[in-house]
Amino acid sequence: MGGRHRTDEPEDGYGQYPPPRTRRRRAGRGTVLAPLAGAVALAVLLGVAAFVIVNRDHGCTGEELAVRVTASPDIQPVLSTIADDYNKAGRTVDGRCVTVTVKQRPSATMAAALGSATSTSAVETTDVWVPDSSLWLGELKSKGAELPAASASAARSPIVLVTSSAVAPDLQASLGKVSWSSLVSAANVADPDGLAKKVRVLALDPVQNAAGLGAMLAASGVLSAQGQEDQLVGALKQLSQSVARTPEALLSSLAVKSGRAPIGVASEQAVWSFNAGKSGGPAVPLYPAEGTISLDYPVVVTTKDPAVSEAAQAFVKELSGETAQSAIRAQGFRTPDGKGGDVLNTDGGFSAAAPRALPVPGAEAVASMAQSWSRLNLGTRLLALFDVSGTMALPVPGAGMSRMQAISKIALEGFRLFPADSEIGAWEFSTHLDGRGVDYREMVPVGPITENVDGTLRKDLLTNRLATIKAKPTGDTGLNDTLAAAYERMSEEYQPDKINTILVLTDGAGNDDPDGGISNSEILRRLKTQYDPAKPVSILIIAFGPDAPKGKRSMEALAKATGGELFIAKDVLEVRKFFLEGMKRRLCAPHCDG
Repeated sequence: MGGRHRTDEPEDGYGQYPPPRTRRRRAGRGTVLAPLAGAVALAVLLGVAAFVIVNRDHGCTGEELAVRVTASPDIQPVLSTIADDYNKAGRTVDGRCVTVTVKQRPSATMAAALGSATSTSAVETTDVWVPDSSLWLGELKSKGAELPAASASAARSPIVLVTSSAVAPDLQASLGKVSWSSLVSAANVADPDGLAKKVRVLALDPVQNAAGLGAMLAASGVLSAQGQEDQLVGALKQLSQSVARTPEALLSSLAVKSGRAPIGVASEQAVWSFNAGKSGGPAVPLYPAEGTISLDYPVVVTTKDPAVSEAAQAFVKELSGETAQSAIRAQGFRTPDGKGGDVLNTDGGFSAAAPRALPVPGAEAVASMAQSWSRLNLGTRLLALFDVSGTMALPVPGAGMSRMQAISKIALEGFRLFPADSEIGAWEFSTHLDGRGVDYREMVPVGPITENVDGTLRKDLLTNRLATIKAKPTGDTGLNDTLAAAYERMSEEYQPDKINTILVLTDGAGNDDPDGGISNSEILRRLKTQYDPAKPVSILIIAFGPDAPKGKRSMEALAKATGGELFIAKDVLEVRKFFLEGMKRRLCAPHCDG
């Protein structure tokens, strides 16, 4: 074969050539950086290759598809852990890598944002909402908010009663039976059993906490079924004066030393979580005998983006898997079917089996309870009109007192139910009380009961005047003229931060004024004209005595014209329960049924 070739090349072709001769160069930075640059380049290439291989294996193009979850603070940590594992699995939708992030936000705050016509940030920054309870969804629905139905339930936690382990035996002995009924009795300071003297009831703000709202709904349902719902009114009024804003605050207050054994409400998981972070003196869950309502952690997909919605639904399905549910149980929750984990053991006072479930309240019941609580926290402006006509001097059979004395005594008991910021006043009415044909007379002007009036507190002035009030032997019942004047006065002095009410206490059948005065048709027309739903002044009439039923039609029309109500008692002593009925009525006015 022609051509030149190297004579020193090995015959087998695998020998080594001698190293070429190179020109010696002085060492410098280039000598060091060249290998380093090569290493960096190699690392970058390897990283890119690994990224491509991993994403190729998962069919992912590398473009991120974010799913933003907003969850109740109690369940957010475990949902974040589940989301992290989910993200590591490299799930995709249409070739896009799904990344789920979970942030926390109080359910009440989120519900308020979703229900606001002017707030859009909550919707724009959330694709999935996991509140602690469907009660928030019911409340939003009652307000007309449009929200998709829940796709699933992430967990469950029964609402329980709770006390300190140090006093649990004594508390259970005092209550006799741990129940919603006994809780209400203990909260009601007027309860004849005297439980309030032994037990200190702690409430959880229902405006901020579903456990607090759920507890009140559970108690209301139980008492309604027993025909004792009136007891709840006094209890709620008492509880509204002092509530804990958070479960942590309530549970911490159990350890406060007091002469009365404390009892409150919380979710089962909140009790477990509190004990897990506390050394000594744990809280003890108590399960109501009638059953309870549970926090159900609904999962609501709020996004309208089809791709994000598909990814969100896939994550929702992941939450129902055994791995996720096991992680949820390990944090003191139960699974949606009520199954608890090993952490809810009897050593901690927990029940292995889920407690009996009470019926879940509908949206209307939720809205009604929320409204009642809100109105309970409004102040009171009350003008009481006392009938002092001649028949009020008649004796009450078997009571050893006159009708006038009985009504005065009952009224004072009722006034004590009102908090210190209430404004109360009293008039008496009959006919010709001032000698000039006027049928009414002001005994105590309406004002704060803690205000000083000519050197005497108004509440003491009310007590003194009612203790000495007497019937006018020859007086008739000038109700219509009195109502006209009282309604005009209360409308002129209307207070928007209070519930403005006129309370009539009479033993008659309505207006009975032989000298004329305003007719039944005229007073009804005036009230219908003057009544303003935006500034409601309601009339409550409590009538008693044998003549009362005769005037039912006319007196009921007067009350209804102002969003109020008529109560007819069989006898004077029955008036006492109608004070509670009247308080109950004022919670819903002016939108009461019936």
